[in-house]
Amino acid sequence: MTRRWHAFKARYNTYYNGTLAYIDASEEKENGNRDNYTELLPLYTVANKQSRELGKAGYERAIEKCQKTIRLHSIKRRPVWDKKRRKTQRDREWLSRREYNPFLWRAWMLMGRSQFYKGDFDEAASTFAYMSRLYRTQPAIYGKARAWLAKCYIEEGWNYDAEDVIRATRRDSIHWAAQKEWDYTLTDYYLRTADYANAAQYLRRVIRHEMRRKQRAREWFIMGQIQTLLGNKTAATDAYRRVIRQNPPYEVEFNARIAMTEVMSGSQSNKMIARLKRMAASDKNKEYLDQVYYAIGNIYMARRDTANAISAYERGAARATRSGIEKGVLLLRLGDIYWQRERYADAQRSYGEAIGLLDHDRPDYAQLNQRSKVLDELVPFTETIHLQDSLQQLARMDEASRNAAIDRVITQLKRKEREEQRLKSEQESSNGTQPDGAMDTGNSNRLNRQRPLNTSTSAAMKGDKAQWYFYNPMAVSQGKTAFRKLWGKRENVDNWRRTNKTVVAVGNNDDEAVADTTELVADSIPATLPDSAVADPHKREYYLAQIPFTDEQKAESDLLIMDALYNAGVIFKDKLDNLTLSERSLLRLTSQYASSERIPDAYYHLFLLYMRKGDKHTADSYVSLLQRNYPHNELTVLLSDPNYVENARFGVHIEDSLYAATYDAFKAGRYNEVRAGVEVSGSRFALGANRDKFVFIGGLSKLNDGDAAGCLEDMRTVVEKYPESGVAPLAGMIVKGVGEGRKLYGGKFDIDNVWQRRAAVLADSDSVATRQLSAERNTPFVYMAVYAPDSVDENRLLFNIARYNFTSYLVRNFDIAIEDVGGMHSMTISGFRNYDEALQYARQLHSQKPVAQLMAHARSVIVSEVNRQLLGQQFSYDDYDRFYTRHFAPLKITDEPLLNEPDYTPEPPSDDNYGPDVPDTAPDVDAGNDNKTYITIEDNDAVTDKKNAATDNTTTVVTEKKPAAAEKKAVATDKKPVSADKKPAAADKKNVVNDKKKQKQPVEVDLNDEYYDLEGF
Repeated sequence: MTRRWHAFKARYNTYYNGTLAYIDASEEKENGNRDNYTELLPLYTVANKQSRELGKAGYERAIEKCQKTIRLHSIKRRPVWDKKRRKTQRDREWLSRREYNPFLWRAWMLMGRSQFYKGDFDEAASTFAYMSRLYRTQPAIYGKARAWLAKCYIEEGWNYDAEDVIRATRRDSIHWAAQKEWDYTLTDYYLRTADYANAAQYLRRVIRHEMRRKQRAREWFIMGQIQTLLGNKTAATDAYRRVIRQNPPYEVEFNARIAMTEVMSGSQSNKMIARLKRMAASDKNKEYLDQVYYAIGNIYMARRDTANAISAYERGAARATRSGIEKGVLLLRLGDIYWQRERYADAQRSYGEAIGLLDHDRPDYAQLNQRSKVLDELVPFTETIHLQDSLQQLARMDEASRNAAIDRVITQLKRKEREEQRLKSEQESSNGTQPDGAMDTGNSNRLNRQRPLNTSTSAAMKGDKAQWYFYNPMAVSQGKTAFRKLWGKRENVDNWRRTNKTVVAVGNNDDEAVADTTELVADSIPATLPDSAVADPHKREYYLAQIPFTDEQKAESDLLIMDALYNAGVIFKDKLDNLTLSERSLLRLTSQYASSERIPDAYYHLFLLYMRKGDKHTADSYVSLLQRNYPHNELTVLLSDPNYVENARFGVHIEDSLYAATYDAFKAGRYNEVRAGVEVSGSRFALGANRDKFVFIGGLSKLNDGDAAGCLEDMRTVVEKYPESGVAPLAGMIVKGVGEGRKLYGGKFDIDNVWQRRAAVLADSDSVATRQLSAERNTPFVYMAVYAPDSVDENRLLFNIARYNFTSYLVRNFDIAIEDVGGMHSMTISGFRNYDEALQYARQLHSQKPVAQLMAHARSVIVSEVNRQLLGQQFSYDDYDRFYTRHFAPLKITDEPLLNEPDYTPEPPSDDNYGPDVPDTAPDVDAGNDNKTYITIEDNDAVTDKKNAATDNTTTVVTEKKPAAAEKKAVATDKKPVSADKKPAAADKKNVVNDKKKQKQPVEVDLNDEYYDLEGF
């Protein structure tokens, strides 16, 4: 009776409310989810990071209600058995259970699923891992829990752990009631591991199980994608047709039709192109024009018709009304074509817009980012060459031909503006807004600089779909252009307006630095353009004013071409590995512009280029040119060095060894050896990677010898020639201090001894000087491993510590963070409540051989959160080490395993009521369990009966802690999770006696009951 009563209350009170919250949250996630149809869809929408937060509040409420259900209605005590009665196999299974509320597994399952769809996969894995242990003797429930555990591992990306669960479960027999969950799990697993043949097999079973039409359409779409990847075009076409038959939302139907045309394009390409063009003409597809033209372009590319493919892609990019992933994929494909055809200006334009639309998690994003950066650096030079060549060619023409060429440019410009105006009008009409009126083509250039920003802003205020400025790609593009015209190309870094970011410039007035850059820009761009034909690109005078007619203008144009040819040639060679274009640029520089200052550098790069091509004879000819024409150039000295080949092969190692020996001599005070090492570096490794450090310690050696002027000169050399060097800030501080009137004094110091460094140099008047290290032990502590970045295998150490924490501490969660502190790295483990816990953790961690070996070159520090703020600032690591030895090392700590205690504070009493309680004849008390806290909880989740309104509906329960880890933790321990932390109090002894007499057989629960089946969500 007690079990049935608690099952009844659990079902119709908290669990019912949790189920409603779960269903509402699932519908919100289903309706709000937006899939990326350009990639293989995930089986579960929770894998879409953009929609992961949808329904979070509902899932949290469902979790809360499930926890409450478990807390109030869990029955752990074994039934009293009549020893005179013989036990059957079924009886033994019944008595070996660990939970006797026949309904409570539903609450566990709902809580785990809510955590899963909420995106909290760690907590979901913990729940299902504990559930698989709690219901080990019940195959149906156990199989479901293991299936969901594998899903959690799959979504976490832990494919090895998921495979381990799958393999272990397959060795056992899977209960028929859990087969449905395993079909979903195996489909998800094979999709993630790219085993599409097996994925298609299990996906068919999933589709048969699916109860919701919208989800079934989505799964058929995944089937079509899988069959396309497998090359089964007929099966893919059939799958996409089945998507359309489900009458799904229009977005799904549209993408299915697009995918179907691409699959069928092999034999019916013309028919498919015609169908796609009809789709583009339809008003209801105006929001999807980028996808339509992307599909058309793909069909043309399959036919190797690159010209028409480019035209389709460009039209799709121009007519796109959305700035989403679909447009980003189109631009990425277009940029790849331009890249392959060496049309780098067009590739830069496409990549530059695509990089802001695509997800950073894409596998090809790194390549896109790298190409975009290289093209941002290259294209200004190639465009300069093209522009100046065109202008000089116009200067050489006769007047009639020149005017005809200019008129063609003006005609093309007007045609382009009309097309842009037409597209803009179409977009405004499709968005429900009226056009701004006819645009004066004679003033379009000025309007392009001013009106689009105001237009996009007003459209946003009117409710246009581009609700924010940055959602309008046209406005963003124009904003970038306006910024570059005013400021030039700037890196996306702090203090971007400064002309000099070195430490030396810190002492200057920031306003002066800003004024310098502003003045430079003001010289080149007038504040307002005169309203005349010279400023109007639709007039001939605008172009004639830019043509270099005089000798001075021709010389300025030649200087621009020389600089662009050299830089483009170097970028082609070093960053694009395009030796053909590099050779063309550098040879043109050396042949047409022999007076250029870049000729020695061009000879050097031509030497390197031909050496890479294996043409040693031609490469040596450029060394001869350098020796004959530029005998004193540093590059000539470098190439004429008899040790050049040895330096090229082993120079990096030789220079490193030389620097190590020189630095050791500097620390030992052997300054003659330091000077010798610096001289060898200057003569043999003038362009070496450590040259800045040689100059730096050479200057310090001069200071120790009393040559303050020589030291200061070397520090300035470091700042000016090597501003990006790691020692440049130190050199800058010295130069800055001297500039402020301070004097240099000699003295020995070891810049490598980071353990003695501290950032703050305190004076007696400093207020921070009063802050001292605290000897309090009962305050939060952390454990730190501090090391040089190149002295420890950081990733492996992180993995081993994380695995150790995950498998060793079942009821505690420790956070791991890696920080860069003054050039050193600190791996910090936090979550210790006092010094004793931190010390116990450190001792246990260092007893692990894999961790101890990796930390051989790291320094271990146990420090409180308060003292940690002073480390490296007011106190060095050596200072703290002396403090620790004096105050903490002598302390004795307890031998009790503190880290096995949960970090848990009991919940405040609830005020919920259920109604009249029925005495519990099977009290929930585990024998031998002492760690229990009895608290009182009131339950008013349901409306009580009027006659019982005045009764005291209180139930004494027991709290227990749930482990916060996943499968591996849960298997290793027998602790109870927090979700099942409170239990009904023990009943009266007479009720227990009565229960012995009325002992019943267990009630079977129908696992296929449609009421409880939430698989549709």
